Amino acid sequence: MRAFSLTSLFLTFLSTLFLQSLIRGEAEHASSPPRGWNSYDSYSWIISEEEFLQNAQLVSQRLKNHGYEYVVVDFLWYRRKVEGANTNSLGFDVIDEWGRMVPDPVRWPSTRNGNGFAEVAKKVHSMGLKFGIHVMRGISTQAFNANTPILDVTTGKAYEESGRTWRAKDVGIKERACAWMKNGFMSVNTKSGAGLAFLRSLYQQYADWGVDFVKHDCVFGEDLDLDEISYVSKVLTELNHTILYSLSPGTSATPSMAKDVSALVNMYRITGDDWDNWRDVAAHFDVSRDFAAANMIGARGLRGKSWPDLDMLPLGWLSNAGSNEGPHRKGNLTLDEQRSQVTLWAMAKSPFMFGGDMRQLDESTLSLITNPTLLEINSFSSNNKEFPYISSTKKGRTRKSESRISNIGSSSTPGLTSCNDVEARGWSISGLGQVCWNEKSRNGLQEPFCLYKRKPIPTSDKVHLLEREMSDCLGASSNRKLTSKESKRGSFSPCGFHANQMWELTHNGTLMNSYSGLCASMKTVKANSVPTGARAWIATGRKGEIYVAIFNLNDQKADISIKIADLGKAIPGKNFDKASCKSREEWSRKDFGDVKDSVSAQIETHGCALFVLNCT
Repeated sequence: MRAFSLTSLFLTFLSTLFLQSLIRGEAEHASSPPRGWNSYDSYSWIISEEEFLQNAQLVSQRLKNHGYEYVVVDFLWYRRKVEGANTNSLGFDVIDEWGRMVPDPVRWPSTRNGNGFAEVAKKVHSMGLKFGIHVMRGISTQAFNANTPILDVTTGKAYEESGRTWRAKDVGIKERACAWMKNGFMSVNTKSGAGLAFLRSLYQQYADWGVDFVKHDCVFGEDLDLDEISYVSKVLTELNHTILYSLSPGTSATPSMAKDVSALVNMYRITGDDWDNWRDVAAHFDVSRDFAAANMIGARGLRGKSWPDLDMLPLGWLSNAGSNEGPHRKGNLTLDEQRSQVTLWAMAKSPFMFGGDMRQLDESTLSLITNPTLLEINSFSSNNKEFPYISSTKKGRTRKSESRISNIGSSSTPGLTSCNDVEARGWSISGLGQVCWNEKSRNGLQEPFCLYKRKPIPTSDKVHLLEREMSDCLGASSNRKLTSKESKRGSFSPCGFHANQMWELTHNGTLMNSYSGLCASMKTVKANSVPTGARAWIATGRKGEIYVAIFNLNDQKADISIKIADLGKAIPGKNFDKASCKSREEWSRKDFGDVKDSVSAQIETHGCALFVLNCT
């Protein structure tokens, strides 16, 4: 619970800073969803300096005029591309004398002078763009094993406190290694001056290099590290160089979880990784609806606003997750599915970060990511939300559409949410000494869900939770990186001493996980779920226009319609009972003239329609 008091302190600090910046007339940071290009979808981890600058130059030439301003090197830019190296290998990274990651000089030859990414950033800035990098939580396992000293940036020397020099093994927390990259990185002790000094030295170095954007990974969703996010946010406000702050990944993210971080950052992922298959795209409809309903779109953020992030757009020429190859295949989404994806991203006001190889950008993909109507909606629309008042006809049947999930089986293992969420309360010790979830009326269980407990360390308050006596232990987070379509909950595996398997029952009936600081909640999760049916979103434009997007999530064509009179149910203060609306559909380029009753369209499988309405 210490993380929450630390965060409250930083939130107070940031509120004061935000008000001061307004008084000084400083530009609002991330005033609209950020837009740019990221290397991950097309290059995995292997991109070179030459390839990156080629892509950056093309972003400058072809996308900059459409508001794309960031070019971001994704993960493992410090890993040597040699035999045996992969996304979870150990001992192949390049670190400096202080245990900080520095670019691989073979892939990034301009970094051989010891100035890190400074030359790359300078070239990117000369193109009129901003330069970004991906970083991981805490400190690397390689630095921990080498026990490198910690840099004190205020003195330029090794950090000293209590009469001794502090090193990596004094601050690294092995039990809190990143759950899906355990050979890579671990949390640092933010309760120690040396741990904070190490984090400060990282971000001071990024600022010295000229970095404008940091994507901070393995710190959100199931991997939440609220203490580290809070301190990094504080450091960023104190640098002389402005850096946009992004969090990843968003596996199992909830609005209540996001409310603890949104004011500290500028964008944060709310799903697992998004790839080019329909199940990944469809998985974003429910989560984007929930974050919109919780008023998280464009909420207060670090020095400006913050935005729920639906992940990069995997369009065009791509690589594969975890691959040692660069772009070698064309994306798998149909044109209708691509249109649905970019339309949802626009209506939900997600950051637009293109992931395809710019060197092979085709005209069809270019037209999607530079569509003027989509970019107008993404930057300037308001009141963005899901619109439930729709009717659809499929196989001769007409019905009011509602969210449906096709599934096979369901899971009754705990999921995660913020410990402040009332849905997390309901755990207690039974008469048999088990830890049980007692909310029968809420989840419909006939009997309480119970787990056996045992203390892995006699002197600790933390416990292991077992499905049966002498069986495997419950872990909260996945041991591999999940994609958007995967809704994996806690799972059982051989017991160990990783914080992911350590739990603490608190006085208010919550069950807190030691790895993330999140709490367990019992909600039925349907396995292999794929949202189906018809969906719609609505938003208002800055000139009074109304945007209505209709999506067909079914595996066959559907006729879907919306009554004009129902628009008033989503737009406060307006009555549309007798309204007449000039209607245009974006993807077909059809102008329907004046419409008084309803807007409707026959929509292809996994396709969408985007109507622009001007009503009187």
